Amino acid sequence: MIHAFPCGTLALDFVGTLRARRNARPTEKLDAPSDLDAWFVESGLVPRAAASGPADLDAAVEVREAIYALVWARLHERPLPADAVATVNAAAAAPPLTAALTPDGWSRSGTPRQALSHIAREAVEIVGGDQSALLRECARPECTQVYLDTSRGHRREWCSMSTCGSRMKAKAYRERRKADAA
Repeated sequence: MIHAFPCGTLALDFVGTLRARRNARPTEKLDAPSDLDAWFVESGLVPRAAASGPADLDAAVEVREAIYALVWARLHERPLPADAVATVNAAAAAPPLTAALTPDGWSRSGTPRQALSHIAREAVEIVGGDQSALLRECARPECTQVYLDTSRGHRREWCSMSTCGSRMKAKAYRERRKADAA
């Protein structure tokens, strides 16, 4: 598996394909059209991805950055940037993926642009709906994953306990041990 899915929603996990945004050199997980195809499959959006091309990758990165701009605006209680709204709305207006019954249950299929439409529609619902109050950014300084805090008390601090949470707890433990030793 190339990609990680700690956020619990496709749209926010898609935003996470650019990792460590605040670092001098963020980690891009969508370097090639094949990386985009892998993300569509690994996320469970489609069982098999149609072959993406360079234009599909460019569109995906544009949608991803627009979603992040909208989420950032919500996190910081700022007006939604008009260009990001237009980009996400245009992607959401594209035809959706096709759902079909199969012998094993159901599946979706379609083009990369249709998959982006699905992601953009989810982003519209999150940013424009009640869930926007649950948006959080990971408290680990090196991480910039955004997620919905659906925890019971809404006090979740990390995108994922298995990654950032365990690292931060281990760091705090080491710092306590060092302070006790001094």
